[in-house]
Amino acid sequence: MPGVASTALRVADTRSQPRPEGSNSEAPYQAFSCSIFPSSMAPAAERAGAALQQKESGDTTCPLLFIQLNQLLSTPAGLEWRETARWVKFEEKVEDGGERWSAPHVPALPLQSLFQLRTCLQKGTMLLDLDAPSFKEIIDKALSGQPEEAELQTELRERLAALLLRQPRHQPTKSLLRLLAELGLSPCRGKAKSWSESGAQLSETPLKEQLRNRFKKKVPPGAEAAHVAVGEVEFLEKPFTAFIRLRRGVALGSLAEVALPSRFLFILLGPRAEVKAYHEVGRAMATLLTDELFQRVARRAEHREDLIAGMEAFLDELTVLPPRKWDPSARILPPSCLLSPHRRTAMHPLDRQSHGNGDTAAAGDRASLGHPCSREELERTGRLFGGLLRDIQRKAPWYGSDFSDALHPQCLSAVLYIYLATVTNAITFGGMLGDATANMQGVLESFLGTAFAGSIFCLFSGQPLTILSSTGPVLVFERLLFSFSEDHSLDYLEFRLWIGLWVAFFGMVLVATEASHLVRYFTRFTEEGFCALISLIFIYDSLKKMLSLADAFPINWQYRLDNVTSYSCVCNLSSPGHSSAGNDTMLPLPLVPRQPPAAPAGLSRSQCLGQGGHLLGTSCQYVPDVTLVSFLLFGGTFLSCTALKRFRSSRYFPAGVRKLVSDFAIILAILGSCAIDATLGLETPKLLVPSELKPTNPARGWIVFPFRANPWWVCLVSAVPAILVTILIFMDQQITAVILNRREYKLQKGAGFHLDLLCVSFLMVVTSATGLPWYVSATVISLAHMESLRKESATSAPGEHPEFLGIREQRLTGLAVFVLTGVSVFMAPVLKHIPMPVLYGVFLHMGVAALNSIQLTDRVRLLLMPAKHQPDLAYLRHVPLRRVHLFTVIQLLCLALLWVLKSTMAAIIFPVMLLALVGIRKGLERVFSLHDLSWLDSLLPETAGKEAEGKQPRQRKEEESNGEESELMHRRGPEINVSVN
Repeated sequence: MPGVASTALRVADTRSQPRPEGSNSEAPYQAFSCSIFPSSMAPAAERAGAALQQKESGDTTCPLLFIQLNQLLSTPAGLEWRETARWVKFEEKVEDGGERWSAPHVPALPLQSLFQLRTCLQKGTMLLDLDAPSFKEIIDKALSGQPEEAELQTELRERLAALLLRQPRHQPTKSLLRLLAELGLSPCRGKAKSWSESGAQLSETPLKEQLRNRFKKKVPPGAEAAHVAVGEVEFLEKPFTAFIRLRRGVALGSLAEVALPSRFLFILLGPRAEVKAYHEVGRAMATLLTDELFQRVARRAEHREDLIAGMEAFLDELTVLPPRKWDPSARILPPSCLLSPHRRTAMHPLDRQSHGNGDTAAAGDRASLGHPCSREELERTGRLFGGLLRDIQRKAPWYGSDFSDALHPQCLSAVLYIYLATVTNAITFGGMLGDATANMQGVLESFLGTAFAGSIFCLFSGQPLTILSSTGPVLVFERLLFSFSEDHSLDYLEFRLWIGLWVAFFGMVLVATEASHLVRYFTRFTEEGFCALISLIFIYDSLKKMLSLADAFPINWQYRLDNVTSYSCVCNLSSPGHSSAGNDTMLPLPLVPRQPPAAPAGLSRSQCLGQGGHLLGTSCQYVPDVTLVSFLLFGGTFLSCTALKRFRSSRYFPAGVRKLVSDFAIILAILGSCAIDATLGLETPKLLVPSELKPTNPARGWIVFPFRANPWWVCLVSAVPAILVTILIFMDQQITAVILNRREYKLQKGAGFHLDLLCVSFLMVVTSATGLPWYVSATVISLAHMESLRKESATSAPGEHPEFLGIREQRLTGLAVFVLTGVSVFMAPVLKHIPMPVLYGVFLHMGVAALNSIQLTDRVRLLLMPAKHQPDLAYLRHVPLRRVHLFTVIQLLCLALLWVLKSTMAAIIFPVMLLALVGIRKGLERVFSLHDLSWLDSLLPETAGKEAEGKQPRQRKEEESNGEESELMHRRGPEINVSVN
C-alpha cells in the first residue's frame, strides 16, 4: 500500500533518535556537536574525529568522487533504471524531458530526508572493505549479508538481484556538433543506436557512450565513482537498504555514466511511498558523499557507529532555512570560493579571537599571514653580503627550469603583449626625456637602454618576472638635474655620470648591509599609495597624449557640406604675402574671380613648401577627422582588452576557446584595432622607431668621460643628489618587488630582494657611463606581465571556478621582450603600421587594471555607496565603517601629496616623501587600534612581534576555558542548505 515504506522509515527514525537516558547513539552526536551539555566521547566518535582532524597531505588526500543517482522508474516497457542526477562537487539534475542537464547548483535537501538516511545507515546492511571484482558479486554479498530480522526470502533476493543487474539508462553530455548531427536522425533510430533495450543486463565492459562522454574532461585524474540506486518495487513490504564500501576501486562495467573505478554504493529499494521519498533520501546520500569531511570518515570507518558519527558531524554544520521564507525550487548558484576542510576541522585562532572590535589578539596572526616580514628572503644573517649569498643559493637550483618552464603557448602571448607595452613605454618616456634634456637622451637611447638593462636583469636577477623601465619619478629627477646643469654651466651627462656612480656605490652598501630587511616596513598602506601613483601616471599620460592630438590634427568645427564648392587650396610660388597659412577657419570667401595658380599643377603640400611656395585657399588647413578616429581606436582598444580578458569567465564557447582568447586578449585587441585603422585608411599617428644607430643629439658620443668639462669638485658634490636618487631607486625597486612577491601569487621559486638591488646598482654604472636612461622596476608593466602568466587548473568540476595555481615563473618571456625591443630598430617597416592611439589604449588598460587590483580602489568606491548596497567585504565585518572611511581619506591625502610633489618644482624631495609614507603609517597606530589596522593593513614588524609574544599564554588560557564556546560562536556556515518543508 502507498505510504507503507514512508511509515516504516518514520517509525525506525523515531526509534533511532537520541534519548535522554543515554543511549549509544547520543555519544557520537555529542562528540561532534556544539552541545551545551558535557559528554564523554565514544570510541566510534573518537575514531571519526581523528579522521576529520587528520591533515590533508600525502596519501591522506581523498580522491574526488563522481556520484551518480540512478532511480528505478516505471515505463511502458517495464521497470527501468535511469540516471536522474549527478554530483562532482555540486548537483546537476536531468531536466524534464530527459534531454538536458541543469546548471550546477548547491543542493537543497528536506531535513526529513537526512533523518531517514540516518535510519537507513543504522538499520540497513553495511559492508565495509568488501573485496569483490564484479557488480554481480557485490549484489550477491549485499543481499546475503542482511541482518537476521530483515533477511529476505530466497525468491525476493533473486528478483532484487535481477532488478539491480539491469543496465541503467545514462544521460551523456554531448558536444554541440553531435547534437546537430542527431537532428537528422529520427528519435527511434537515435535511441536504438544509443541504448540497449529495456531490461538488458549490465555490461561488464564500458559502453561506447561511456568512453566518448565529454563529461569525463570535467573529472580530474584519479577520481573514483559512487553509485546511489533508489526506487519503488511492488514485491517488497519493507525497505531494503545497503551501504557498501569496496576495499579498492573496481571498474563495474557500464554502471556509471563515466568509466571510473567505483568505491561506494548505496541501495534503497522499498514499497510505494510518498512522492519522491526515496529520491530525496538518495539525494541526501549523494550530497553527504560530496562532503570532503564525511568522505574522509567514510573511507576510514571501521564500524557502523563510525559512519553514524561522521554523519552527525555533517548535521552539526547544516544551516536550516525556515519554511515559506524562501522558494525550495530555487537553485542556489555555486559560491566563488569554498571553505577548505582544513579550515573547517582546525579553526584558525583568527576565527575565534577576532570577534570583538577591541580584541587585538588576532592582529599578530593576520600580520604573520599576509605580510612579507615572515619571508625567509628578508631574514638577516648578520654577515656582509649574507642576504645576497642566500639569494644566489636559493635561485641557482631553479636556473635551468627558468627557461624550460617557458615552453608554453601562454608565454608567446605574454611576450607579444609586454613587448608592445615596453616599446610604447620606451617611445613615450624617450620622447619626454628628449624634451627635458635637449635630446641628450632620446628615443634611440631609450630603446637601447631598455634592451640592454632589461636583458641583463632577466638573466641574473632574483625575480626575472620584473620588467625594468624608465618611470615617472626618475623622469622628474632627470628634468630637474638637466635644469640645474644648464643654470650652473655644468656638463649634464658628466654630472649625471658621477651621480650614477655614487648611486651604484650606495646600492652596494645597502646590499652588503642587508638593507632590504627594511622591506618589512612596507605595509599595504605604502604599497597601495605607490602603486596607485604609478597607475594614475599611466592613465594620465595616455589621456594627455590623446588630447594632444587635437592640436596636431584639429577637428574641423567650421566645415559645412553646403559650402564645399567654395573650398580650394593652391600653391603660390610668387605671392608670399597672400599665404593663408595663418587662416584657421573654413568659412567660404566671397565668390570672386581667382587668379591662375603661380605654380605647376599637381604639386603636393610638401613639394610646394619645399620649393618655397605658400598655400592659398580656404581649405588649406583642412585635415580629416583624425582626432575623432584616434579616440575611437583608443577607446575601442581599451574596451576590447577589458572585454577579452574577462572572456575566460564567459558562458559562451568551450573552456579551451575561452582560455585561448583570454590569454591572447591584448594581441587580439591590437590586431583588431590595426585592421580597422588600415580599412579606414586615415593618416592616424603611427608608431615610429629610430632606424639609425646614432645618438639623438649629434653633440654627444656613446661614452661619457668622468673628467672632461666639469670642475673636479663635482665628483664630490654629486654625492648629495645621489642620496636622493638612491632613496628613490630603493623605494621604487623594493616596493615593486614586495608587490610582485606577495603570497597570493603563489610563487614557488622564491624572491631575491638583495640580488635584484645588486643588478640595478650594476646597471646604474653602465647606463650612466653610456648616457642611457636609468632603469628601475616598472610596477604597472610588471603586474601586467604577472597577470599574463597566470596558471589555472585545467579541469574543474561543473559549477566550480578554475583554481588559481600560481604564476608561470621563468626568465624567457622577459628576455625575449627586451631582445625584441633591441631589434625593433630593424623592424621599423612593420611597426610603422601600428597606430599610437591603439598603444595608448593598452596603456590605459594596464593602468586601470593595476588600479583595480588594490584594496584602496574598493574602499574609495565605498565612499560613494549607501551602506545597504556595499559588498560583503571581510574588513567591513570587523572594522566600523567610519574608521574604514577615515583610513581611506588619509591614504587619498598622501596620494594627492605625492602627485603634487611629482608635478611641481618640489619634486626634488619626492624620494623623501616616499620614505615618509612609512613614518606616516607608524603614526596611524595612534589613530587606529591594532585590530583595525590588522584588517585594513598589516602590522609593522615590532608591533606584530610584541603581539605574538603576549599571545601565547593568553591563547592557552582562552582555549582551556572558552574553547568549546568560542567554536560554537564562530563556526563557519555550511556548504549546503537544508529546506524545512
